Amino acid sequence: MSKISIKAAKEQALGKVELHGFVQNIRLMRGLVFIDLRDSSGNMQLVVEEKIGASFTAAEALTLESFIKVVGELKEKPAKKNDPNPVKDWELSVSSLEIISLAEANLPIPVLNKIDNEANIDNRFDWRWLDLRRPEHRQIFQVWTQLEVGFREQLLAEGFMQIYTPCFMNTASETGSEVFEVKYFDRQAYLSQSPQFYKQMAIASGFEKVFMTGPVFRAEASYTSRHVTEFTGWDFEFADIESHHDIMALEERTLIRAFGKVKELGLDIEIPAAPFPKMSLAEVKEKLKAAGIKSEKDYDLSPEEEREICRLVKEEFNHDFIFVTDYPIAARPFYHMRHADNPGLTKSFDLLYRGLEVTTGSQREHRLDVLEKQALEKEMNLEELHDYFNFFRYGCPAHGGVGIGPARLVMKIVGADNVKEACFLPRDAKRLRP
Repeated sequence: MSKISIKAAKEQALGKVELHGFVQNIRLMRGLVFIDLRDSSGNMQLVVEEKIGASFTAAEALTLESFIKVVGELKEKPAKKNDPNPVKDWELSVSSLEIISLAEANLPIPVLNKIDNEANIDNRFDWRWLDLRRPEHRQIFQVWTQLEVGFREQLLAEGFMQIYTPCFMNTASETGSEVFEVKYFDRQAYLSQSPQFYKQMAIASGFEKVFMTGPVFRAEASYTSRHVTEFTGWDFEFADIESHHDIMALEERTLIRAFGKVKELGLDIEIPAAPFPKMSLAEVKEKLKAAGIKSEKDYDLSPEEEREICRLVKEEFNHDFIFVTDYPIAARPFYHMRHADNPGLTKSFDLLYRGLEVTTGSQREHRLDVLEKQALEKEMNLEELHDYFNFFRYGCPAHGGVGIGPARLVMKIVGADNVKEACFLPRDAKRLRP
């Protein structure tokens, strides 16, 4: 007999089946053992009777989170007494039970949902593989998967090609700060802050439309609920754009597709409508000032300002997203294109979702002489950027793109309090294990 999932067994409803899974709960009674079995598709109650002999003895010896294999007959589960709205469910009358792996008796963190003493977050991450056995935590990565399906589907439908870029760089990307230095044989290398330079190389290669998913590293000694030192980034870049508004329009289409895929999981989420609200940073600052929200920096938004502008946008437009555009050059890297009629502002944007920045994007500067000038203004070393500048020496179209932080999107979709919850194995300034 071949193993089937618990979900498939419930759909089958009757007959003999073989199930494999973790022991979520055990209840011992005279002559009976009730076991709640869990696999990735759901839960089912098992009933083990004393008359089956050795399998009953094995059931009595079980510990929570042991992994077992059972064979038995599906039966309709009796409804609870005095239940006004009984739901038809199924249980398994076990004929044989085999212990595949017996768990140690004392779990370091609780896995059973009914246990109230939730382990603190650091202890949970120490035992992350046990923490992820909880269905509500596993669901986080089902959301991740569906979001990425939508992300890929939309970009592939629009003719994008996936590329795979290196994480080792010979010079620091972006502004040159907050990078991890690593020993690379006889010289120093850096872990990439983003695939930015290589996305632009792909455009200079004539690829026209590219996207990628991959690791991003930020050497930030930050201990907030929104920062980690390594995360997965989603990026796209494309050519022949008129302005940064073309990029925002594509991201809208991509996120609408991605949220639609998440909704297929049965989650009660709102699929955003296009166009998303858009305001310049100056307009946002004025709106916040009128609402009595103080500004820490003229050229950027604080976490409080991000939360408050999203609250105001939700009230005014009933929308969870807002694009904040036209950031001053002080807040942006040297390769962001500047407005011709206002060179103090960049053709850039951030996308905020439910009070949190989830995307940064811009039209890129593709004119070599302008790039070199802007790099000098940012006190960048032109010699270290020599390879990057070469991308633009032999013709390059106007282009732009985005870097998306999907963990922050997932964090907000599932209602987590910390972005680390949306990371499979989070890394921060203190954590390098497991």
